[in-house]
Amino acid sequence: MGKSKIEITGLRKRWLISSLSPIFVVALLVAGTFCVGMANYYYNMMQDGLRTRASHASTYFTSNTMSSYPEFYQSAYNFAQEFSERDRMELQFIGSSGKILVSSYGLTAGMSPGTPDIYAAFQSRQIEPFRGVDPNTGEHIMSVCAPLLLDDQVVGAMRYVTSMSAVQRELLITVAIAVGLLAACTAMVYVSNMVFINNVVEPVAEVTETAKRIAGGSYGTQMENHYRDEIGQLIDAINNMSSQISKSEKIKSEFISSVSHELRTPLTAITGWGETLLEDTDPRQLRRGVGIILKESRRLTNMVEELLDFSKMEDGRFTLRIEQVDIQAEFEDTIYTYMELFRQESIELRYESCDELFAPVPGDPERLKQVFCNVLDNAAKHGGAGRRIDTAVSGADGKIVITVRDYGPGVPEAELPFVKQKFYKGSSKVRGSGIGLAVCDEIIRLHNGEFEIGNASGGGCVVTITLPAA
Repeated sequence: MGKSKIEITGLRKRWLISSLSPIFVVALLVAGTFCVGMANYYYNMMQDGLRTRASHASTYFTSNTMSSYPEFYQSAYNFAQEFSERDRMELQFIGSSGKILVSSYGLTAGMSPGTPDIYAAFQSRQIEPFRGVDPNTGEHIMSVCAPLLLDDQVVGAMRYVTSMSAVQRELLITVAIAVGLLAACTAMVYVSNMVFINNVVEPVAEVTETAKRIAGGSYGTQMENHYRDEIGQLIDAINNMSSQISKSEKIKSEFISSVSHELRTPLTAITGWGETLLEDTDPRQLRRGVGIILKESRRLTNMVEELLDFSKMEDGRFTLRIEQVDIQAEFEDTIYTYMELFRQESIELRYESCDELFAPVPGDPERLKQVFCNVLDNAAKHGGAGRRIDTAVSGADGKIVITVRDYGPGVPEAELPFVKQKFYKGSSKVRGSGIGLAVCDEIIRLHNGEFEIGNASGGGCVVTITLPAA
């Protein structure tokens, strides 16, 4: 997605709709309420002013200038002629017939206004207001009509009329200002939201493109991280994932190559000796060949079993057959089985027993023996140069601790954190699939124990198996 072109789609669109819509609705409600309130304020203030003026003027006119109807007409004429605010409003004197007798403008005399405030004032003898369209001119006006009484009889009315155009002009300006402020606020919110969402969308788009490249096979691709927030954490996670996938792919490739080689070697030996034995009838050669074939067949069987165990681990089918197991006895059986085999290879296998007797605990004897055999095999393969392997069983804090130590070169410190990972073989040149220790670690974990590998002081590697005692 280019930075020069901003498209209101996807995440941007959802964000703007969800954030701007309520703000815009609230702003419209506030602006509408404000405009209606200002209109009512202006109209009420204008109407109250006219009502007050009409009340005072009608009281004064009735008290001081009216004693008879002829006087009423003359006084009305004089009052209209002396009216000083004719430029802002019109003063009308209405006869009992509803027609204008005298007007401060002079042009409307003899006309009938035809608005309901006049007849309402005659009927109620109260000041009555009117706001609407003048039937004669079509202009929006506001008026108040005050009845004039002579001898307790309504002889006419005093009416103040003013045009609404000035007020409407003021209201229009007020509404325009309110709309302008609303538009400015909406624009500011829109711009700030766009800036914010762009700061979110653009890195997300970069992460998406990187994820697509990783999914396409560009393992190990890294992104530059310029962020210190959740986006930065996401980029770190993507970079770490890419590195882990690259490392896993590399290990997997090495594993496939290694397994292919490991399978080819015993198969080549078996095939070669099988062809040799078909042609050679020497008993000594026959015995030697059969022994090699059996040895390579066992190695193939072990590799296939490790691969099957790994497959079960991957899809969650790796399970235990639990029964009561004497762990110390199972380990000692394994020790005595391997002692003669190691002696033939000139490796001394020492065992230090524990005086404490451990009660049987729930476990899978076959899987535990698989772990013990694998650990002893590894000690012989990787530490056989030391010609000595020490084993021991002890108890500590309600746990059974089994240790197997060789006196070989040990494991490089940089490789220790990875030796239990699947397919990992490190710098070792010893043949193997690289999944035996991963299987052992899984078996011990399923027994609620711990499987640890480290270097012993004085040289060599030590494997520590910790299992819960009864």
